[in-house]
Amino acid sequence: MARTVWDSTVGKKTVMAVSGLIMLLYLVVHMIGNLKIFFGAGEFNHYAHWLRTVGEPFMHDEWTLWVVRVVLVLAVVAHAVSAYQLSRRDIKARPTRYVHKKARASYATRTMRWGGIILALFIVWHLLDLTTGTVHSGGFESGKPYQNVVDTFSTWYGNTIYIVAMLAVGLHVRHGFWSAAQTLGAGSRTRDRALKTTANALALLLTAGFVAVPVGVMTGVVS
Repeated sequence: MARTVWDSTVGKKTVMAVSGLIMLLYLVVHMIGNLKIFFGAGEFNHYAHWLRTVGEPFMHDEWTLWVVRVVLVLAVVAHAVSAYQLSRRDIKARPTRYVHKKARASYATRTMRWGGIILALFIVWHLLDLTTGTVHSGGFESGKPYQNVVDTFSTWYGNTIYIVAMLAVGLHVRHGFWSAAQTLGAGSRTRDRALKTTANALALLLTAGFVAVPVGVMTGVVS
């Protein structure tokens, strides 16, 4: 049954919608955590340490964090694979271009695929920068995320990469949230306006929340 569902277009769209909502929930929580940087190094570093001890003593050190990481990896892989396969299926079903162009879609809709690629590349860079320290611009200090974040956003390229990626997040969320709602049956003629308003608000909130951190470093509010 699982294979039958996965092989269907509806099944792939459902997987894409559910995995997208899981990542959206993570983004909201992650953004709130990031904003703690405005309360100073002590508060931010303590928060980062707390993430590694969530669930103790029932959960061992970092077990909860690893559970979250595994769920996120599975969600990212499921989202990317279903998106790719749906795209290939759409191309095969329409091997030649339409004679008449379709009605112009929103900018977010037209850039969903490129936005996904940008975000995938950003995730790799972000992990290598602030998790492993492999491409970190300054002297990476394990256990001192505040200092590492300030180092990253003290460089023009660190700011550029991050802000471009967050703009892509906003566009992706704006279209993706509404699309997921339609796929999961939450959309209707009476609810579409509310769903679109929610999608726009989420996109704006996440973009502003994430971009606030590099802007804070650039302006000296965070130093």
